[in-house]
Amino acid sequence: MYFFLQLTLSGLAQGAIYGLIALSMTVVYRATTIVNFGHGDFVMAGAFIVYVLVIYLGLPYIPAAVLAVVIMLFLGMGISRGFIDPIKSGPHIGFAMMSISLGYVLRGGARTLWGREVFPMPRVYDIDPIFMGELVVTGDVLFISAIVAVLLTIFFLVFYRTTIGIVIQAVYQSERGATLIGVNVPAFHQSMWGVGLAMGAIGGILIAPISLLHPDLGATFLIRGFAAMTLGGFGSLGGAIVGGLLLGVAEQNLGFYVNTALIDITAYLVIVAVLVIRPTGLFGKAVTVRV
Repeated sequence: MYFFLQLTLSGLAQGAIYGLIALSMTVVYRATTIVNFGHGDFVMAGAFIVYVLVIYLGLPYIPAAVLAVVIMLFLGMGISRGFIDPIKSGPHIGFAMMSISLGYVLRGGARTLWGREVFPMPRVYDIDPIFMGELVVTGDVLFISAIVAVLLTIFFLVFYRTTIGIVIQAVYQSERGATLIGVNVPAFHQSMWGVGLAMGAIGGILIAPISLLHPDLGATFLIRGFAAMTLGGFGSLGGAIVGGLLLGVAEQNLGFYVNTALIDITAYLVIVAVLVIRPTGLFGKAVTVRV
């Protein structure tokens, strides 16, 4: 029982990051019906921006993190305006191809600068662990869980309790209807791309101090974010978080009790199982076509 509880605590902390990444993908999907298949590389970019600001420019971690989020926010808005909006009249597959291509551009740029080297990030979570009997709650778990909890609380309050949230839901229901009531839909899409990439960058920022950085880091977190989306249900904000937490716990426990190789393939197994058994996920709804 001790090992199970300890692994579950670690899985929840890891799953919180997966959930945050899944939520950032869901934000873009809810706003534009586009799944950003290059999202993992934007998470990697957020982590590397923090690394450059801290290691090369000597900035403290928190100002570097804030600056990285702002950079990714404007990058997301620019990508929407410069690369996504011009292909809206084309086939939907074009969005997927564009997002994948942009991700590979970022990955290629990182490889050009750093090759395939692996870089450690200096520790920034200077928090003493908490002992609960035999269980140990590390500083990493405390810091990540607290930051994710605060961010999610703010996000859900904005989404469900403010005018901005009403606009988001209106555009999701009908872009034409939102336009008729005066919503600037293209500007809204650009803003949501910016918010989505900024949230993804936060995931990368939380990952940076506890993981080795390398240009292929994003591929790992893309598949886990996508698996969390699939498990929770496409378009479900709460489902993205629940899916991420369940995935993190499953990885840790399957890796310990069954085989460590399962840590790397649990996300794929989840995607296959959900699509076969319940394609809408835990909290998703069947898609209806509006004409």
